[in-house]
Amino acid sequence: MTLHWKVARAALAAVLAVVLLAAPLAAVEQPASKVWRIGYLGDGSRASRASISLDPFRDGLRELGYVEGQNVVIEARWSDGRNERLASLAADLVRQKVDVIVTHGLPAARAAKNATPTIPIVVAVIADIVGTGIVESLARPGGNITGMTDQVLDLSEKEVDLVKQMVPSLKRVGVMWNRTNATASKSAALSSAAARASGLQVTALDVESVDTLDTVVESAAKARLGAVIIVHDPLIVENRVRIAQALLSRRLPAICGSSWLAQAGLLMAYGPDQTQMFKRAAVFVDKIRKGAKPADLPVEQPTKFELVINMKTAKALGLAIPPVLRLQVGQIID
Repeated sequence: MTLHWKVARAALAAVLAVVLLAAPLAAVEQPASKVWRIGYLGDGSRASRASISLDPFRDGLRELGYVEGQNVVIEARWSDGRNERLASLAADLVRQKVDVIVTHGLPAARAAKNATPTIPIVVAVIADIVGTGIVESLARPGGNITGMTDQVLDLSEKEVDLVKQMVPSLKRVGVMWNRTNATASKSAALSSAAARASGLQVTALDVESVDTLDTVVESAAKARLGAVIIVHDPLIVENRVRIAQALLSRRLPAICGSSWLAQAGLLMAYGPDQTQMFKRAAVFVDKIRKGAKPADLPVEQPTKFELVINMKTAKALGLAIPPVLRLQVGQIID
């Protein structure tokens, strides 16, 4: 064998080695360039909910470098407030072969869970993610679901304390909730117990559907209640402007665990920034895209709770913010 042939064979071997080494790398890098299809299951209407849920989620994706139409596509489905549609909408997202489903609230989370045991699901906001059986535990969710819980079940005593400070003469309070939502019913029971423990008389204001909202608010006015504690859920949030206006027209102060209702005209809110939780959901999606399993991603809980007061509503009700309460305010809506 000549020296020239030996050199040529060695060069050929080197080229083959480079090709063989490069092939696996290309295979590894290929999924990263795939356009991800994100299914978004909205529990409500696009007109009422997109600006406080889907849009912040989109903002979170953009901050992580995602560009719709280039490396990510969002397939959004909205129930328009009809929970009976959630199962078929979730099934449709599964048929679309989305890579991950993002949703919020118990009815939609349950619909997504029932629709697929394999596609990763990120729940942006839910009250009792463990107690409702959506995940096994906060630290180890198990299955194909992870996300965030807003801890509203832990805020009942604080809400009662805040509304009593705002309305010092308070003797009777109503607790409004959607009785068709198991988590909302549990939260309502906790709020009622906290109110009674503080010496208040409690009237149940249970809502069954959007058609019963006006009747329930009217009954609160006839009962001469001093204030209303509202348990937020998808039905309440969807109709937040209508509820806030109805209560204000009957001069009823109210507090809720969602700042969305204070922004809509309710007097007060105390809880986490749920809009930011939707934005944070993008981080979960990004981790899953990079290989993380939902079962191994701990459910996150909010670390900051904020008191929000709508000053326009307070003035309309003839209420002044007590100095001790003013010190606790995190946001004032003029």
